[in-house]
Amino acid sequence: MAGTDRTAPSSKPDWLRRKIPVGAAYHSMLTILADCGVHTVCRESQCPNTGECFSHGIAAILILGTLCTRSCRFCAVGHGRTVPPDPNEPDKVADMVQRLGLRYTVITSVTRDDLPDGGAEQFAATVREIRLRVPDIRIEVLIPDFGGSEEALQTIIAVRPDVIAHNLDTVPRLYPAVKPGSDYRRSLGLLTRSARFAPGIPVKSGLMLGMEESPGEVESTLRDLVSAGCRIVTIGQYLSPSREHFPVSRFVPPEEFDRWRETALGMGFASVVSGPLVRSSYRAGE
Repeated sequence: MAGTDRTAPSSKPDWLRRKIPVGAAYHSMLTILADCGVHTVCRESQCPNTGECFSHGIAAILILGTLCTRSCRFCAVGHGRTVPPDPNEPDKVADMVQRLGLRYTVITSVTRDDLPDGGAEQFAATVREIRLRVPDIRIEVLIPDFGGSEEALQTIIAVRPDVIAHNLDTVPRLYPAVKPGSDYRRSLGLLTRSARFAPGIPVKSGLMLGMEESPGEVESTLRDLVSAGCRIVTIGQYLSPSREHFPVSRFVPPEEFDRWRETALGMGFASVVSGPLVRSSYRAGE
């Protein structure tokens, strides 16, 4: 693997460029989201795949508002004063899923350290409501760390999602600079407990490259994930949302992502999706 280049690159390479989204399906998705009053992490986080996913009727639903109680330096989602959970939100999300005819959906949220359960019950209520409307749907939950609460995790497990996901995002050394307020061991513990308490539910996580991590640190983090019981991992390129966010140290070439995929599969992961534009929810249904 190539070493770390601490000089911030000046412009995106061609393999990271995406066309501006167009087409009836894309605009129909925007209309339905607006009608239902539902937010997506796709738009809030400035995901580069939004055009492709919306054009195929795919979206990662963002619940519990659009303001996070943490200020991670890699994330475009806003942070600040939050509002209480919307009691009608599960119904709104289920309405959107039904109108779009989705058969696989990802439910995620901002981090809500201000809530006693971290928002776990809102996740559970949303899953229950979606299944009432669309019984044969498959649901992935991409959850925050819930402050390490085992009770909150059990609330999630009780509604039996099809996949439990929680992203480590980066290597442990970079947590203080990139994810202040988060804790690598706490996140790893959540994944470990998810696999132990619900062995029939696949556990998933995601990493971003290009944040000053070394190849050895990436390999060590992947081994931590395997040891925790994680069987699905996504690996993508970090893209800084603005000059105020953590800078990109380098743009990782596609062939290096291919090598990381082979490395991760060799460690024991059942599924690895690795590429410059890969995000944790990208083509999740596949």
